[in-house]
Amino acid sequence: MDQQVLDRIKGIVTGSPVVLFMKGTPQFPQCGFSNTAAQVLRACNAEFTAVNVLADPEIFENLKHYANWPTFPQLYVNGELIGGADISREMYEKGEMQTLLAGVKQTN
Repeated sequence: MDQQVLDRIKGIVTGSPVVLFMKGTPQFPQCGFSNTAAQVLRACNAEFTAVNVLADPEIFENLKHYANWPTFPQLYVNGELIGGADISREMYEKGEMQTLLAGVKQTN
């Protein structure tokens, strides 16, 4: 675990209201789970920062320690870990993601 990298991750997470750490990019996702999470955010018309963990080995290796969440993607809203693809999809299907992201838009 590298504290400098964890600090950099914290800067990314707190630097944007909505951050998705994913494999690939929203335009070219490199796994189905990352694609699902990006599609949920797009379906909500959310503006978000996407971080390609495959392009940054330090983030790839250390992100699991940041919030004690071992898998990708990881969605953060207002600095808090929401979860991965399954949680994002379930929240979207229940209307909870739309409500959460609407609150983010109101605070910006």
